[in-house]
Amino acid sequence: MAQLFFRYGAMNSGKSIEILKVAHNYEEQNKPVVLFTSGLDDRDEVGAISSRIGIKRKAIPVNDDTDIFETVKSMDKSIACVLIDEAQFLKREHVNQLAHIVDELSIPVMAFGLKNDFRNQLFEGSEQLLILADKIEEMKTICWFCHKKAIMNMRMHDGKPVYTGEQIVIGGNESYYPVCRKHYHNPPMMKKEDLK
Repeated sequence: MAQLFFRYGAMNSGKSIEILKVAHNYEEQNKPVVLFTSGLDDRDEVGAISSRIGIKRKAIPVNDDTDIFETVKSMDKSIACVLIDEAQFLKREHVNQLAHIVDELSIPVMAFGLKNDFRNQLFEGSEQLLILADKIEEMKTICWFCHKKAIMNMRMHDGKPVYTGEQIVIGGNESYYPVCRKHYHNPPMMKKEDLK
C-alpha cells in the first residue's frame, strides 16, 4: 500500500545522498521514479539534486505554481515512487498534492528535508508533512562543535551565529551548521578562517 514518507534531518545529515540512493535502488530494478526538488535551491543549479560528496542528478523544479499531482498524473509511464528533495520549501498545497498522489494514484511518495529553520521555527512544507505523513523518520548527524546529535541548524555570518532574518537564505556549509541544542544557544567563538 502506498504511503507518504517524511525523512527529515539537520543540515549535513545525508538527505540528498539518501534520495539519490533510493532512486538508484528503484531504477536498478527497472522501477521508474520521478524526482522533484525546490525551484528555490540554486546552490548547484535549479532543477538538480546534488550531494556534498559529488553525486548529482536532474529533477523537476517545484515552484509556487507547480501542481505536483497533475505533473505526476500526466506522465504516461508507470511510476513506482515519487521522490522530493528540499521538501521544507514546499507550500502546504504542494504537500496536499503529495498526499493525493498517494491516496488517489496509489504511488508512494518520499519527501526529504529540514524540519526546522535557523530560528527553530517549522518550515511550511515540513509542518504540513508532519501533519499528513504516514511515516516520519529522523536522519541523524552530529553537532559541528561536539559529538552530540545535531537537532538544530545554525546560520552563520562572518563567524557569528545569526538568529533573526529571512527564513529562507540558500546556502551550504559556508552558511549553516548542524548543531546540538547546547551549541545552538552557546556556540564556541569562531574565527573567519575557521569557517569552511
